[in-house]
Amino acid sequence: TAKTIMGLVDGVGEVTWHGESLTGLKAFEVSQRGIGYVPESRDIFPTLTVHQNLMLGLKSPARPHSQAPRWDYEDMYQMFPRLRERQHTEAGVLSGGEQQMLTLCRTLMGQPELIIIDEPTEGLAPKIVEQVGQYLKRLKERGMSVLLIEQKLTIAMDISDRALVMGHGRIVFEGTPQSLRDDPSARREWLEV
Repeated sequence: TAKTIMGLVDGVGEVTWHGESLTGLKAFEVSQRGIGYVPESRDIFPTLTVHQNLMLGLKSPARPHSQAPRWDYEDMYQMFPRLRERQHTEAGVLSGGEQQMLTLCRTLMGQPELIIIDEPTEGLAPKIVEQVGQYLKRLKERGMSVLLIEQKLTIAMDISDRALVMGHGRIVFEGTPQSLRDDPSARREWLEV
């Protein structure tokens, strides 16, 4: 789903953003329209330092008058103090959690209006999963629009204003997190193993 929105794989249907179709656009063209993407694969530049990885994300906002929050190095280092400590370290030696933080920060440096985060807790230790949840809450508090794709329901429900469940490539549930909690049939059919 995220890769389709970002123009990395072909899909069926149409995705629009600010009234414009994203269908058929390349990833860089989607990015130019103010959508950032944090892939599940944590695509960092391993031989560059943490700070150099952040520099690669720098760009001006797609829509200069957007109300989306603006981000700079200091914001990243305040949100993730561990990255400040390791800013001169090659990114390839960071832990999985630190690499996830770096990927998120590099995307934020691109000044997106919407950030799509694909499975941010995949493969992380439980303590790091909890930290990622806290960072996602900070993004929300700062006014960032986030499309979170996450299998760990607790984290997703804690930070979401709206819940969508997809099954077989289509939306099978849409509502508030509380309405999903209160709907045992939807949870049983689509979310339980």
